[in-house]
Amino acid sequence: MRTIRNGLVLALGITMTALGATACNGGGGDQQTPAAAAPNEHVELTLSTFNEFGYEGLIPEYERLHPNIKITPRKVGQGGPYHQDLITKLAAGSGLADVAAVEEGHLSDVLDKGSKFNDLSKIGPADASPDRWLSWKYDAAKTKDGKVIGYGTDIGPLAMCYRKDLFKAAGLPDDPEAVKPLFATWDSYFQAGADYVKNSGGKAWFDSAAQNFNAMVNQLPEGYISTDDKLAVETNQGIKDAWTKVTDAVAKGESAKLTAFSNEWNTGFKQGAFATKVCPAWMLGVIKEQAGPENANKWAVTAAFPGGGGNWGGSYLTVPTQSKHPKEAAELAAWLTAPEQQIKAFQAKGTFPSQVKALSDPALLSYTDAYFGGVKAGELFAEQAKKVQKPQYKGPGDGQIQENASSPALQAVEQGKSAADGWNQMVDAAKKITR
Repeated sequence: MRTIRNGLVLALGITMTALGATACNGGGGDQQTPAAAAPNEHVELTLSTFNEFGYEGLIPEYERLHPNIKITPRKVGQGGPYHQDLITKLAAGSGLADVAAVEEGHLSDVLDKGSKFNDLSKIGPADASPDRWLSWKYDAAKTKDGKVIGYGTDIGPLAMCYRKDLFKAAGLPDDPEAVKPLFATWDSYFQAGADYVKNSGGKAWFDSAAQNFNAMVNQLPEGYISTDDKLAVETNQGIKDAWTKVTDAVAKGESAKLTAFSNEWNTGFKQGAFATKVCPAWMLGVIKEQAGPENANKWAVTAAFPGGGGNWGGSYLTVPTQSKHPKEAAELAAWLTAPEQQIKAFQAKGTFPSQVKALSDPALLSYTDAYFGGVKAGELFAEQAKKVQKPQYKGPGDGQIQENASSPALQAVEQGKSAADGWNQMVDAAKKITR
């Protein structure tokens, strides 16, 4: 999921691995929470993040409001090295920051290590109540025994982006309202894709089979791992159905067969190599950067997504039990994720808010994006965020299966492997990951 915040880096004007933490003693039992510092006692806190969270201006503001607090940010440019470092520190039993960010795609890898994180519902400030957040965002950071290990930062609500000029040339409707029926269900989406391929002389409908498949799997009640933490790839009919739909579309020529975030994929936006794109909020920035100014007003985004809604991306701020100042760390995490600060982070780096109050803020709702024809992007994605009903359960290894099993298998199908052989490749790889 390192690509999510790479996208956020590009989303300056609009809006998006495993992490662990361990107790100082390396154990997993109940911990004695250190007492809070005296009101005027000097406290030094560390804050670890990756890529762009939009906190550069917020850290000095917090220090001005709390003169006794000194915050040292530990920011790295990419999520991959960041999480590898955290894994090392988890194993070592020391070295984690007081406040440590966790990417949502691999949140599952730390939820089963809840004893190594402070329960924010107990040590956090009273105003950091569950109703601050969209319910599905808040609930996703709960362990099975109800412990809250993270405060939600940004989210990636899903809509659909498409090329208006390519739609028009293929005889398809191109107005954002008129195209919504095409994106009502995955069946209607892939049928429209078959029509597009036929009418356009064989041009591709979407960029990557893996991108669509990931979105489809994320919409299921359960994903690759069941709620009893068993591998469910072979037993989850929803995954099999999604595989069949996507690989059928590949066989019909609907895929551009590009690997997401590769150089060829980046160039594909500029060259019009595909007509539609699964579009979390942070993807708008990626499209603008890669398609370039010459394609302004050719891309559009509509408030529709096959199957209703979904989320792709976002993070949490956790307070590992390694912290010597957990109460102060929890207060910092709560402040950084409060509605007012989420709006400031959005304005700074385009990170889309997960707080209910922030989603109705005029600064968000009034935001328009000229590149996409002046669409009210803030309002559009706020509405898409509300369509997500509840978080999908993601057990240990879920993110690794997506990155190292399903995506490579679908790429193999795009390069000529049969759908059946590709399925077997994914199942075998998933078994090795969860062995």
